[in-house]
Amino acid sequence: MTTVRDSAVPLERVIRSTPVVPSVTASARSVEASVAKSIFHEPWWLDIATGGNWSTVKVVRRNEVLGELPYYPTRMGVWRISHLPPLTRTLGPVIKPMGLDRTHEQHHRLSVTSELIDQLPHFDSFFQLFDPRTEDALAFALRGFTVSARYTFQIAPDCTVPETWARLHGKTRNVIRSAERNLTVAPIATPSEFLQFYEANLLERSRTNAYGSTVMRQLVNAFVARKAGHLLGAYGPGGRLVAAIGLVWDQHSMYYLLSSRALGAHGGSISLLIWMAIQHALERKLTFDFDGFSSPATFNFLDGFGGELKQRLGVERLSTMYSVARILKRRIAPGSAAVFAPNL
Repeated sequence: MTTVRDSAVPLERVIRSTPVVPSVTASARSVEASVAKSIFHEPWWLDIATGGNWSTVKVVRRNEVLGELPYYPTRMGVWRISHLPPLTRTLGPVIKPMGLDRTHEQHHRLSVTSELIDQLPHFDSFFQLFDPRTEDALAFALRGFTVSARYTFQIAPDCTVPETWARLHGKTRNVIRSAERNLTVAPIATPSEFLQFYEANLLERSRTNAYGSTVMRQLVNAFVARKAGHLLGAYGPGGRLVAAIGLVWDQHSMYYLLSSRALGAHGGSISLLIWMAIQHALERKLTFDFDGFSSPATFNFLDGFGGELKQRLGVERLSTMYSVARILKRRIAPGSAAVFAPNL
């Protein structure tokens, strides 16, 4: 379902036979790619990540899309929820800038975002994390959402490779040098090689795929086929794959999305792959985004690459009954609150 508000006419709801509608009409112009619109907003990405079960609300004036907000509606028992789909790191509103002065531009963003929020269906639990280029969540705060701050590291595209190397912590440089002497970095030939390696490492650790093996396979195949990402491997003696990472990119950033390492692999293997990925991003004049961190240990590891700390705003709104149920569940089963979080 796509809900559309045209600022020149009363609110109307437009329902399509498919959940994905790229535009309101054939001639409606979408928000520009230069706005805070990432690869995770792309219809093909959301189609795969949600199994086609996603919708968007839009604000349109004179056949021009001024703002859009995709969301992922699902159910968890009796609860209607909308959180981030698997492997979708950020979403949030995409607002077309109008080229106004600072005060009027801010008012425009607030107005359009408010209209988007008003079109969202009721959810017992709604949560999204925004791209770092979205610098405020005022409209959400004014409509009863809780606004929180999460973080990621980024390396700007105007940095040179020597400057970036100099910013790495000494320990990080040392483990990269050591890994370079023992490993060879090369593109992984096929998505299936990466996926088999990833799943084998999970099995060896008695873990299951937190994102879902099917969704991951489809997304990896898709971003490689679309040349919107690639896979890098670190190979040891005999050409054995010992570590791998998956990278995706859009017109603005390259994202460190996935990684896996074999048991017993060189301790600097992932650091070496990340360093190679950073160089690829700089060659492409893209911001390198380390894509957040889920624990203090991961923070300490990524901090060693000398990136700039960037804020990612999160917005959440819970129904009264859902809030009460969550509090009771945590009191009855305290361990139930300890779940995997994609970032801090």
